Amino acid sequence: MKALAAAKGTEFDRQFLTLMIAHHEGAVDMVEKLLDEDGTAADPVLYQFVSDIDSEQTTEIERMDKLLAGLSGDPRSGLAAGFDNAGEAILNLTKVASLPKPAGFFNPENPADLRPPVPPKKDKDKDGDGEEKKEAAAAAERAVAAAEAAADPAAPAREEEDLTEFAERSPLLDFANTDIAFFGDVMVAGSYHGFNIYQLGKDGVPALKSSVVCPGGQGDVSVVGNILVMSVEQTRGRIDCGLEGAPGKVNAERFRGLRVFDISDLAAPRQVGQVQTCRGSHTHSIVSADDTRLIVYNSGTAGVREAEELAGCIGEIPGDARTALFSIDVIEIPLADPSKSRIVKSPRVFADETSGTIAGLWTGGDHGDGTQRTAPTDQCHDITVFPSLKLAAGACSGNGILFDIADPLNPKRIDVVTDTTFAYWHSATFNNDGTKVIFTDEWGGGGRPRCKASDPKTWGANAIYDIVDGKLVFRAHYKMPAPQTDKENCVAHNGSIIPVPGRDLFAQAWYQGGLSVMDFTDSANPKEIAYFDRGPIDSKQMIVGGYWSVYWYAGHIYGTEITRGIDVFALKPSEFLTKAEIAAAKAAKYEDNRFNPQTQTRVTWDKKVIEAAEASRKGG
Repeated sequence: MKALAAAKGTEFDRQFLTLMIAHHEGAVDMVEKLLDEDGTAADPVLYQFVSDIDSEQTTEIERMDKLLAGLSGDPRSGLAAGFDNAGEAILNLTKVASLPKPAGFFNPENPADLRPPVPPKKDKDKDGDGEEKKEAAAAAERAVAAAEAAADPAAPAREEEDLTEFAERSPLLDFANTDIAFFGDVMVAGSYHGFNIYQLGKDGVPALKSSVVCPGGQGDVSVVGNILVMSVEQTRGRIDCGLEGAPGKVNAERFRGLRVFDISDLAAPRQVGQVQTCRGSHTHSIVSADDTRLIVYNSGTAGVREAEELAGCIGEIPGDARTALFSIDVIEIPLADPSKSRIVKSPRVFADETSGTIAGLWTGGDHGDGTQRTAPTDQCHDITVFPSLKLAAGACSGNGILFDIADPLNPKRIDVVTDTTFAYWHSATFNNDGTKVIFTDEWGGGGRPRCKASDPKTWGANAIYDIVDGKLVFRAHYKMPAPQTDKENCVAHNGSIIPVPGRDLFAQAWYQGGLSVMDFTDSANPKEIAYFDRGPIDSKQMIVGGYWSVYWYAGHIYGTEITRGIDVFALKPSEFLTKAEIAAAKAAKYEDNRFNPQTQTRVTWDKKVIEAAEASRKGG
């Protein structure tokens, strides 16, 4: 209150609104706690009373949040909405190209994935087709409810539902763009509907070479040699890549796991192997590769399959240590015959080191008053491996973990950390020399607006750690600073290092918060040095969209836009980055001339390139 009393002008307004929002949120929290008490909802008068409080307070919070956002001087705040004509803001980047989705990878009748309107209700059937109208209305209402569940912070479903789970209940993500891999002059863009292969021109602009329709989400891809690996997690996935889905609780044609494709002919990829897993495949990491086999870590985050569908799959049965939870899958892909790919181990990487209890790490819940509710550690969302350093960083729902992968078949924990502001440990990225790790928090699961002006600046953010004597040492949080609207899903998501010698730079996706380039050379004081953002897809609906992944490769930044397509950017010299440093990033050499999302390789430069970058920082 002393700070408020001392503040003047815009700063007073900002502090006042921030405090008032917190005050109103306190009332909403009280309602939630009251409704958790037995019998509260059974009292109609009390239930109506607290429901009115919740509605009124939430409305006031929304109004004040808009006022608070209006105080921001950031050009990204208040951008006009639109699918293909949204307002844009850009700093220290040049947009080189924007590519729409290829034919067959969007709904031509609804390219923006807008939810259908709910027909108005009528008391009487004047047209004689009342039943058909009722069914149409019910279908539309179900679609609206499914989509809004991912955007509604008060939804009773699991707090950190991810987009794959959301897509299971709604068709609106059937064509979502996902992760990207690169090799040579080729880019592979994954999708919930399959994947697309592009040839990169000398100007960095992709040209479509071929498309593979193979639905099943989430479609994350990696490439080694002529082998492409793709993650599949949704229950609609089929063994034969068919479009008809796999209905029913148990279906012999269902596929959830890792698909293996031969892409020796880029114009005609062929599926040559499959590995069915109990929880599907949300993400994967290529841990090792030689002339005979690939070793892959698989992370499944969906529910456990029925044992009738896949033998050995056991779910959440209290006390049953055979559960498919609390482990990762280690998969072998024999290059001579990928059809024989299989799970070779399922290490219990979360086990208590003393008792051996498989649920040995964070068990879920908050960390005390004013802290975040953190998911339990029963899975890893992402495991980023750095094979040359024999290290891996696991973003494992409730914990951040540093692994020793000297023996790829038997990863061992080196250190484990928690964060009282993290809801769901989502992804991890090392710096180039493996002395730092960026962990991200996907608060809200990716489908909710978590970058509003009133949202905490350390929730849904990055956490930067130094690695000191094998221990993860926290240094700072970083969150994209521009306030977004309640119609824009926004939270920290996938990114990559921009390879500038002597600097630690990170290009990152924030869904509809756009892309942000962070300088974390000083781990304790990260700062933004470049950005690009668009306005929301729609001014009335919260449509899940924005950047899934943003990666640097061969002189450009590539971003897969969930709903719109693919964007390509180039860095511009600025007060934060010299022309010689940008040239050094373009001249960086990647091992095997490839980039896979969760497999980091050490980047190198010629000596002259390093010297030129260093001299430019000194004014030379």
